[in-house]
Amino acid sequence: MKIAVAGGTGTIGQLVVAAADEAGHETVVLARSTGTDLRDARELEPKLRGVDTVIDVTSTGTMSTARAVEFFGTVTSNLLRAGRAAGVGHHVALSIVGALEVNASYYAGKAAQERMLLSQPGGYSLLRTTQFHEFAAQMVQRMGRGPVQLAPIMLSQPIAGTEVADELIRLAESGPEGEVADLAGPREEKMPRMVKAYREASGSPARVLAVPVPGAMGKAMRDGSLLAGQGARLRTLTFDDWLAGQQH
Repeated sequence: MKIAVAGGTGTIGQLVVAAADEAGHETVVLARSTGTDLRDARELEPKLRGVDTVIDVTSTGTMSTARAVEFFGTVTSNLLRAGRAAGVGHHVALSIVGALEVNASYYAGKAAQERMLLSQPGGYSLLRTTQFHEFAAQMVQRMGRGPVQLAPIMLSQPIAGTEVADELIRLAESGPEGEVADLAGPREEKMPRMVKAYREASGSPARVLAVPVPGAMGKAMRDGSLLAGQGARLRTLTFDDWLAGQQH
C-alpha cells in the first residue's frame, strides 16, 4: 500500500512513517521541509497520484483560535480536494479527545477539521486520542526558564505516540471506518508531575511551577474534559515506563 503522511516530519508523523515502513508500506512524506506546500491543493494533487491512503497528522504551533481554524481548515480542505482529484480512496485524520466540546484555541482548529470530515459522505476514518507522552517534552521546550520550569495545570490521560502510530496504520490498512472509538493511555496524570519527571530524567531538574491556562482551553485542561470518556480504548504503556525507555 502507498501511504502519504501529511505532517510526516513532526513528532507523531515520524512515528507514523516508521510504523508504515515497518509494515512494508511505501510512504510519501508531505511537509514543508520535504518541499510540499499543504496550503496549495494544486501542488498536492500530483504528489497524491497512486496513493491509496492519506494519513493527516499535521499540526501547528499557534494557540490563536483564528489561526488554528484557518490552518486546519485550509490543510484539510486541500488534502480532501487533492485526494479526490488524485483518486485517493481513504483519508485518515488524527484529532484530540474533547476538541469539539472545547472548540477554543488550538482545539478550535481540530474541531473545524473534524466538522469538515464529518460532513463527508464517506471515505474517511477519524481517530481521536488523548495527549501523547511526548507532550511533556514539548512543555519543557516551550515553557522552560532555566532553573524554573512552568507547567500548565492539566489533567491528562497520556498515550505513547508509537501506540497512536500503530493504530493509524491499522486504520489505513482496514479501509474507511468513519468515526472510530477514542484511544487513550492507561491512567490519568497531572501535567506538572510529568514535566518534573521529564526534567529529572533529562538530568536538568528544575523547580516546577504549575500555572493555570486562561480561557475555555485552560478550563478544559483543569476540569477533566480532556480525559478518556466512556467507550474509549485504553492502551498499556504508562508515562513512567515510556520515560524509562527514552534516551536523554
